[in-house]
Amino acid sequence: MIGAIRRAFRTPDLRNKLLFTLGILVIFRLGSFIPSPGIDYTQVQECVASPQLNEGGFAMINLFSGGALLQLSIFALGIMPYITASIIVQLLRVVIPRFESLHKEGASGQAKLTQYTRYLTIGLAVLNATTLVATVRTGALFGGIEGCDNLITNDTWWGITVLVITLVAGTGLIMWLGEQITEHGVGNGMSLLIFTSVASAFPSSLGAILREQGVDIFLIVIAVGLVLVALVVFVEQSQRRIPVQYAKRMVGRRMFGGTSTYIPIKVNMAGVIPVIFASSVLYLPSLISQFFAPESKWVEWINTYFTRGDHPIYIATYALLTIFFAYFYVAITFNPEEVADNMKKYGGFVPGIRAGRPTADYLSFVLSRINFPGSLYLAFIALIPLIALVLINANQNFPFGGTSLLIVVGVGLETVKQIDAQMQQRHYEGLLR
Repeated sequence: MIGAIRRAFRTPDLRNKLLFTLGILVIFRLGSFIPSPGIDYTQVQECVASPQLNEGGFAMINLFSGGALLQLSIFALGIMPYITASIIVQLLRVVIPRFESLHKEGASGQAKLTQYTRYLTIGLAVLNATTLVATVRTGALFGGIEGCDNLITNDTWWGITVLVITLVAGTGLIMWLGEQITEHGVGNGMSLLIFTSVASAFPSSLGAILREQGVDIFLIVIAVGLVLVALVVFVEQSQRRIPVQYAKRMVGRRMFGGTSTYIPIKVNMAGVIPVIFASSVLYLPSLISQFFAPESKWVEWINTYFTRGDHPIYIATYALLTIFFAYFYVAITFNPEEVADNMKKYGGFVPGIRAGRPTADYLSFVLSRINFPGSLYLAFIALIPLIALVLINANQNFPFGGTSLLIVVGVGLETVKQIDAQMQQRHYEGLLR
């Protein structure tokens, strides 16, 4: 392993790509600690360190920003606006035929969709920045902790405008940094930025567990974490390979086809998206209740059942929403009829299955059977932090679960594969061989 890493850094072009990627990641992490203008940074640090702090619904955004949200830094919004914009553009392909046609046009169409994603990212960043400033002014960002109700030193219209512009510019810079990694570095830039943000919270979370729970619980958490990482790696690499045979055909004087390949259907085709969707939907009732009087009965009911994750109703709802969104997202992103039509167009068929509609029905059958254990797996991974909250009271500090574990393992595997492929092109020997 060490020898393979040495070979990677001895190859000039691969070394330059790796160093460029590491440099961009360092810049990204530094930006997470630069305070935004007009913010009382000293008081912010005291609020973040407060033992009464409960991130609540902001935990997801704070996770993807690498802790920059609660630090109110220039990168406070993180990569979340871009993730949301990418998901919206992907979902709009089902609703807007123009987007679907652009997706099928190849590189030029993808470039146009990327441009739409950038515009939507800036629009969402403006919306998120104004919402963040409003929550800071009211104290809702830190859960109403005393002394954290208004951390803005320049509360004039000009100071608020500069703060919003800074936050939006930070999101634009993050988006640009991610694209630079994709173009000149190694791996997918946006995914690596998310990976860096999530992984940066692991040392502090493990340290908090060691201080608060003791050495015994800390060792148990490490052991459980290793088992969970192995489980996630195993499931993420698992796939059902549907064999596809292409018939021979003559084009002029040349013969094409006659080859065999397969359609890989992963056990977890939806990735981390269902967990993000389920978390966002579960936070909506709590967000809406903040605009009404706390004495209302329905507000009390929401605060009792949908604020903390240790209640059985909250846990069951979270699991059911994750399973639902797993089926929903796979149904949108994988179209069996489109795959069957493309196979028929190029003379491909599944052995024993007629081309056309029977192939689409067969793919739908296999997909539904594979998606069932995949959705249960996602629900189990998503519930791990809630289970940790019930057993050892370590919801906020437990790093091995939910979106964090899926992102770290998934992005890590994909990046290693890309480095391995580039090394095989140059040395005929991969990184892990």
